[in-house]
Amino acid sequence: MTSDWWRTAAIYQIYPRSFADANGDGMGDLAGITSRLDDLQELGIDAIWLSPFFTSPQRDAGYDVADYCDVDPRFGALADFDAMLAEAHARGIRVIIDLVPNHSSDEHEWFQAALAAGPGSAERARYLFRDGRGPAGDEPPNNWESVFGGPAWTRVAEADGTPGQWYLHLFDSSQPDFDWTNDEVREEFRDILRFWLDRGVDGFRVDVAHGMIKADGLPDYTPPADGGSMGGGAAVTAGVPLEPEISSEPGDLAPYWGQDGVHDIYRDWRKLLDEYPGERILAAEAWVDPLPRVANWVRPDEMHQAFNFAYLETPWDAAALRHVIDASLDAFGSVGAPSTWVLSNHDVVRHATRLSVTEANPQGHGLGSRSKGLPEYEAGLRRARAATALMLALPGSAYLYQGEELGLPEVIDLPDDAREDPTWFRTNGERYGRDGCRVPIPWEADAPSYGFGPSEASWLPQPAQWRELARDRQRGTDGSTLELYRSLLRLRREHDLGSGAVEWLPGFRDDVLALRNGDVIAVANTGASPVELPSGDVLLASEALTGRTLPGDTTAWLRA
Repeated sequence: MTSDWWRTAAIYQIYPRSFADANGDGMGDLAGITSRLDDLQELGIDAIWLSPFFTSPQRDAGYDVADYCDVDPRFGALADFDAMLAEAHARGIRVIIDLVPNHSSDEHEWFQAALAAGPGSAERARYLFRDGRGPAGDEPPNNWESVFGGPAWTRVAEADGTPGQWYLHLFDSSQPDFDWTNDEVREEFRDILRFWLDRGVDGFRVDVAHGMIKADGLPDYTPPADGGSMGGGAAVTAGVPLEPEISSEPGDLAPYWGQDGVHDIYRDWRKLLDEYPGERILAAEAWVDPLPRVANWVRPDEMHQAFNFAYLETPWDAAALRHVIDASLDAFGSVGAPSTWVLSNHDVVRHATRLSVTEANPQGHGLGSRSKGLPEYEAGLRRARAATALMLALPGSAYLYQGEELGLPEVIDLPDDAREDPTWFRTNGERYGRDGCRVPIPWEADAPSYGFGPSEASWLPQPAQWRELARDRQRGTDGSTLELYRSLLRLRREHDLGSGAVEWLPGFRDDVLALRNGDVIAVANTGASPVELPSGDVLLASEALTGRTLPGDTTAWLRA
């Protein structure tokens, strides 16, 4: 294990609920993760990132944390975590865990104490309680809307039963925001970091890393109608050539996103992590624009990585992709950081569907049976395979989301009564939310719950399509998506592409991208008509080639 491993690592996101269920209760768990580590080692990843497994009422799938230093019984116990961590390390796999510092669960002991203590108390000062507006204080303190829809403020009843103060929750009403101007909050999270670092974790993915600090005075703000729910850019229609807004000029930020004060927090955390051996890292979920602003999170004394959401939101279009790749390498390179590429995660429509959708779909809205512009599965998968092959040819670090190596699409036909995402409920079904990318993944075609667990139970229903996409059906099958990913990751490592640089190759049509990274040439055809490949031995292709002809929606790697 070398230093600066995070600069080139391929990191696999595990959504614990949906990865592997060891006890048959229909929900994934830590023992299930341990049982599948050999499969991940075989895939060829360097590290795993686990979404939250902490004690939680699960109102937002664990992102509502009631105890940051214990494991929710649904997932096991601390001993199960320790066993999983040891087994991962024994295989050379590092482990990153999620940290949720913007808000807690309303069942956290601090928030329960705040409710009991009343206005003006030290307990309430840990959260953002405010008096309401209007003569009777019956209007929210400002007009902010929740990421999940509806107002971002909820009024409490005081101890005597009278209507009282309001508390801020940028997400669900069960997720009250901490007040990060409070020193007690800051010290508590230092202790939480130390707790997990002492257990041996290799880093933290920081949820809502662009939140936490709110503008002084909490001024009113109305976000753009076409904006994504977490901030960032405007809605992207993935099937239509659009050039993303990538400039060096920062635009206006919401008063609750990307405030300068967040950087003081991460400088403090970085000093703490640097006290530990083995290059422990911080990875930022920061949905802000433009890219030079994102790079502020990964300056040398702050975080190590920041997810490249501008890249994730770029359509399958050669000009737009070249633009965002160049802008990313420039922005992150200017502060000495790697770009951290990503195409799918637990908060966005899976890219095996998203890249072929032909209607605008802002982040967080999700897809369902009434959505427009939905692609055929094969068309979406073809683009997804090509897009992944392009991404893994780029220098820097890359994140993969569980199931994308199987070519899993977004599940759009979930029954309404099965959905659990707060977005679905807070918008009265107007937005589908994120359940479609969180359906438990298939391992064995002929096993109960397709091998997700020993029983038929599955917390979200799995589609019949999962049978043919199961890992055991794809392992060793030429042309399968699983074998494509294994080959991509093996060649990426063998040719040290993560440490390389991009050199664009001229002489191709406008809908074709051709780049050289070290001794590998990657050619991505985003158009419909075929193109002839340049000279060089073909190392792999995302679809079958006819001679040296690269079909549309296909990427090939060649030896330079």
